[in-house]
Amino acid sequence: MSRKVLVLGETRDGSLRNVSFEAIGAAKTVAEGGEVVGVLIGEAVNALGVELIKYGADRVVVVEDAKLNQYTSDGYAQALLAVLDQESPEGLVLGHTALGKDLAPRIAGKLSSGLISDATAVEVAGGNVVFTRPIYSGKAFEKKIVTDGLIFATVRPNNIAPLEKDENRTGEVSSLSVEIKDLRAIIKEVVRKASEGVDLSEAKVVISGGRGVKSADGFEPLKELAQVLGGAIGASRGACDADYCDYSLQIGQTGKVVTPDLYIACGISGAIQHLAGMSNSKVIVAINKDPEANIFKVADYGIVGDLFEVVPLLTEEFKKLKVHS
Repeated sequence: MSRKVLVLGETRDGSLRNVSFEAIGAAKTVAEGGEVVGVLIGEAVNALGVELIKYGADRVVVVEDAKLNQYTSDGYAQALLAVLDQESPEGLVLGHTALGKDLAPRIAGKLSSGLISDATAVEVAGGNVVFTRPIYSGKAFEKKIVTDGLIFATVRPNNIAPLEKDENRTGEVSSLSVEIKDLRAIIKEVVRKASEGVDLSEAKVVISGGRGVKSADGFEPLKELAQVLGGAIGASRGACDADYCDYSLQIGQTGKVVTPDLYIACGISGAIQHLAGMSNSKVIVAINKDPEANIFKVADYGIVGDLFEVVPLLTEEFKKLKVHS
């Protein structure tokens, strides 16, 4: 059964986030040969519509307004609901990001719709669109289907492969005028903490430190390794609580959930709360002095040793490999 499916393209600093393209990949499966319509919301985002089409959207609807320059749940909800009203789709897919986790339940509530959140896979089986999502802190998975109404889901970044980019693909980019009103909050200015390197939530390689790094300076060898591998820095809650790093780097049940291709855990014991945020990584490497550390139970490769000796050695070896590649 073919369906029309909307996909919200998420932007950051004037460019589309990778999860937008992954959401299009998921929407193609949901659509079953039907139409995938990209949606862009913001100010001066029209030009990004072409990029969504190159990654598989058939056409794009853009809602632009100065009040949408920064994300607010009120403003984006008004814009997205207007697009939903115009398009009357059978499906809606968003990224399971900070924005998606805030906006999707609001939209579901307005529509009295069900919502499948944090999907890591989508397939068509037995005539149904089946979503797979983790439960019990990632220790088990459940499969869900929508039996009635809108097929509405958020997809976890780095889990569903985007379609191959086609530079020759074309489609219509149209505008929809929406009056954005009655905003309860208006963002005047956004002050971001200085950050370097790759976005943690979308990184293909993550190097994380725990209490074993011993200090803020202890993260320096990890940062060097991350730079060599083109990865991002993460941390356990223990490292954040000890003030070795900012809480924005926290990975775990009360922090970010990441699923990179490679996760290197340095000086992390492997508390269940931390495992909930990284155990679905494709390859996990653990470095710890304690051979009984819980992190080794989920690791694909384990190195028993002092991270301050092991990490610099790994960095040098990776540098050599890059030179010869």
